[in-house]
Amino acid sequence: MPCGKRRCKNFSAEDIKGSIVAIVTPFTEEGSLDEEGFRELVRWHLKEKTHGLVVVGTTGESATLSKEEKARLFEIALEEAKGKVPVILGTGTNNTAASIELTRMAKEMGGDAVLMVTPYYNKPTQEGLFRHYEAVAKSVDIPIILYNVPGRTGVSLSPETVARLSKIKNIIGIKEATGCMKQATEIFRLCGNRFRVLSGDDFTAYSLMALGGHGVISVAANVVPREMSRFMEACLKGQWEKARKQHLKLYPLFKAMFLETNPVPAKTALALMGKIGSPAVRLPLAPMSEANVEKLRNVLADYKLL
Repeated sequence: MPCGKRRCKNFSAEDIKGSIVAIVTPFTEEGSLDEEGFRELVRWHLKEKTHGLVVVGTTGESATLSKEEKARLFEIALEEAKGKVPVILGTGTNNTAASIELTRMAKEMGGDAVLMVTPYYNKPTQEGLFRHYEAVAKSVDIPIILYNVPGRTGVSLSPETVARLSKIKNIIGIKEATGCMKQATEIFRLCGNRFRVLSGDDFTAYSLMALGGHGVISVAANVVPREMSRFMEACLKGQWEKARKQHLKLYPLFKAMFLETNPVPAKTALALMGKIGSPAVRLPLAPMSEANVEKLRNVLADYKLL
């Protein structure tokens, strides 16, 4: 597997666990990639013991990034991570051929796994969803994590379809972001222990971990990486009372990350904290309203993050 400037390490599916940050993509005020800012974020996460990185996911504003920009972000993340933690690359689109192309690129660059959102806007049937993922899995031999977020895509993977897909060798897990514990329970019941189930919402991470989950792909970890790492470690060790207290402590911050559309609050928080140079997002996302900036500032102050 080509590694470029990174040190190769072969992570197994079992290594994909704990607090995995859905890392933001910093932009300059003019709207171009802030490459050095992104490097610094990755370095910070390694220092703060984040267990893994998702690059170019929803929180990374994948919808407004060009293929070339995605490749550059993949490259930087892999260079900086140096095989210390799994790097999961976002390659999902609503075009199966384009998803295969991006996934091949991720494989060639040395990604440890890919995260693939369900095709949005097309509104495929369950059979269409199955065939989409099957086509990618057959075309590229890389671990694939399904990503089910119907609030954004307009379509939801049924637990039965997830169970069918779990039988494909290199489909190793799912980022489950419906917020529905009934849905999650069915996935656990139908898919067995081999399949990795990751919470797609900080709000539901504690409950999903109690059901047998393996971690969270987290927005809040952008802002409190060490705290999210400790939270997930407590869950993984079965320290449920400790984890419950951490969940309740972090809950106001979880809410603050969704005062407006993700990743606007996370990027605003990072800018206020001095971790990125600008809170800029790309249209059609807009800067955070002044009223919500003030609410966010108060929450960050409560956590002594300013």
